[in-house]
Formats: sequence, structure tokens, C-alpha cells
Amino acid sequence: MTEDEARSLFRAIRWADTDGEPVCPRCGCFAVNEYKSRPIFKCKGCGHQFSITSGTIFASRKLPVRDILLAIALFVNGAKGMSALQMSRNLDVQYKSAYVLLHKIREVMAAETADATLSGEVEVDGAYFGGHVRPENRKEDRKDRRLKENQTGKRRVVVVMRERGGRTLPFVFRSEDQSVATIRAHVASGTTVYADEASGWDELHATYETKRINHSLAFMDDGACTNQAESYFSRLRRAEWGQHHHISGRHLHAYAAEMAWREDHRRVPNGTLFTAVVDAALNAPVSRQWKGYWQK
Repeated sequence: MTEDEARSLFRAIRWADTDGEPVCPRCGCFAVNEYKSRPIFKCKGCGHQFSITSGTIFASRKLPVRDILLAIALFVNGAKGMSALQMSRNLDVQYKSAYVLLHKIREVMAAETADATLSGEVEVDGAYFGGHVRPENRKEDRKDRRLKENQTGKRRVVVVMRERGGRTLPFVFRSEDQSVATIRAHVASGTTVYADEASGWDELHATYETKRINHSLAFMDDGACTNQAESYFSRLRRAEWGQHHHISGRHLHAYAAEMAWREDHRRVPNGTLFTAVVDAALNAPVSRQWKGYWQK
């Protein structure tokens, strides 16, 4: 695909209602001039100059449009995600460019379920990530890393709410019991909640019909299980170990949201996923976190 073909595809997806004809993102005017010397447009109504990525999450980009499309195609194709280092090699760009680009795509994925509410049957579970404490060489010098005084304080827990046959919502906390208020905000009343025997879920009994499973005795008992939540954690853990090797607590929520998106769309063809991500990215607002990230 050439750069011109990539731009035509971008235009067709972003301005699908006008068959690829540009629309001013500032005033919505259809009367737009296209410069011949530069790949930008100018609105006849307000005089605003814009490009095919202006006002989107790819605003102020420097990468060619062709590379952005290739990055999205490669990214959605990975079952366990893709590291920025691998993407930088595939695109032949700097690591920093690939790093920011992939986080923008993750931001688009997370926005899909930002206001979602789960109902019916929902599984709730938590898993801890990060905060690794390297053991001492000699056995007599080693400390019990389970004790709080011997931890780094960087460890975070990802709490996932997964609707059976529906969506997956992950959130990051310092401990499981801090997630109860968030669970109540995103899980509708009248929902049947399945959880394990961790004490952090005891408060859920006051709001939901809660069924618990003691994993020390069984993985499933009369329909009570958290197998789908565990399936999500398996994907997230493999992404951490096999792709990224380390995920900082600062960005753990982005990787957790990415894996939730992959779990929810695991049966969807790659071509459909590619078009959906491009469409969502071109309709997403400018990223406040990642635009000009390296320039602070």
C-alpha cells in the first residue's frame, strides 16, 4: 500500500458519511479546499486548516499514514499483544515513536467500555502484578517477601469484572477491598456476582446475590466459578511475561484494558478488528496524555 492509498483509506473511514469528502472538524462545514502542494485542507467557512488526523487521537503525528495503518494491523493481530520494541523493528522507527503509538491505540481500546455497565451474571476476581523483590543469593539472607515490610510498595492488583457472554472491565487498585465501590458503580443491581473466598469480596453480599467458590476445595461448584475471569488473567499474565517482561504500575491500567479488549473480541476476524480500531481512533478526541508526551 502506498502513502496515497493509505490516505484514501483514512479519508474513507473518517468521513464515511460523505464518501471520503473532508468535513471541517471545527465548524462541521462541507465546503473545504484541498491544497495541491501539501496534504492538508482549508475550510471555506471558518478558515481552519486541518489534515486527515486533525482532532483525532493521531493529531500532531509525524509518522506516515501508511505506517500507522500497518501498526494497527500488526497490533490487533497479536493474541497476547505486541511490545513497543517489536513494533519499532517492524516499522523501522524509534522505540519512543512505537511506544507512544501503541499507547494511543490502547487508549482507543479502553474507551470502548469506559461507560459500560454489566448485568446478569458477573465474575469478579483480582490478580497482583509488579513490585518484584529480587531474593538474596544466600538462603540465610532471604526475607519473607509476602510481608508488607519486605515489599517495594509498587505492587498493584488488577480487579476484573467479567460478564458471562458480555464485556470485560478491568481496574487497577492497591488492594482488592478498595475495588468494592467501583464494582458497585459498574455492576447493575440485581446481578448475580461470582467470586472466590477472598475477604475483600465480603461487602458484595449487601448489594448483590453473591455466590462464592473456595479454590482450595474446587474450581467449580454448582455453577459458582471464576473461570472466565481467570481466563482474562491468563492472557494478561502471558502478555507480561512473554511480550513486555515488565509492566509499570503507572501504565498497568492501559495494558489491562488492552487485554480485556482482546478477550472480548477474540472471535472477531482480524479484518473487522482492523477497521473497527481505525474507525474508533479517527473518531476519538486528541489524547491528553500521549500528545507531546516526550516534550512533557
